[in-house]
Amino acid sequence: MNNKKINTSWGSVADNYDLVVEDDGGYHKEVILPNIIRLLNLKKGEKVLDLACGQGFFSGEFALTGALVTGVDVSPELIDIAKRKYSTINFLVSPAEDLSFLESGFFDKVTIILAIQNIENIKKVFEECYRVLSKGGELFIIMNHPAFRIPRKSYWGFDEENNIQYRRIDGYLSEAKEKIDMNPGEIIDKKFTFSFHRSLQFYFKILKNCGFCVTNLEEWISNKFSQEGPRKKAEDRARKEFPMFMMLEALKK
Repeated sequence: MNNKKINTSWGSVADNYDLVVEDDGGYHKEVILPNIIRLLNLKKGEKVLDLACGQGFFSGEFALTGALVTGVDVSPELIDIAKRKYSTINFLVSPAEDLSFLESGFFDKVTIILAIQNIENIKKVFEECYRVLSKGGELFIIMNHPAFRIPRKSYWGFDEENNIQYRRIDGYLSEAKEKIDMNPGEIIDKKFTFSFHRSLQFYFKILKNCGFCVTNLEEWISNKFSQEGPRKKAEDRARKEFPMFMMLEALKK
């Protein structure tokens, strides 16, 4: 067990993050949840590691299937929330790259949901995922789409002449680390975290080098719709064309 206290930028916004996911979940509940439940196809008794589990929303949903769930997150504050909400699940505090307290070959499936873009040492993370998975076990990674959601380098734009909403991309192949304002509406109480951009080929190569075989890729669109107005049709059409989320499924050979 690695329950040592670790300072993290996510801890300072734990309560706000919990409200976003649970009370106004939006894409968490309408896009991510039904898709990951479909892909995992969990059976009673299967052992699942929800890595970078946050406040435990997905861990709780996995446990409803009868799976045996372990949740790990770097933020003690988020884990405290998870333990209060889901008292029957084993939640532990640790960075994703240090799973030394977990048994090798123990888990059938590992999930990393909307977190890999906030983790710096992902090679070590994938090595640890490979170690704790049983042979034939599967890793499921859900992330902001690396081709269309690039911090500081991707934007929505509108072509008035042709009535087209487009996605502008100012960079893609170069890796990047960007400081992200967690409370953009606040003036005094500013809190920040970091987001890391990597290309699609980066993920394929590093997974292969860690021993995985990528077996599936899915791209998921936003659940949002525009309000009535002259741009509504163009905006809604663009949302169906540009996926905001991507899922990679990798097999331990």
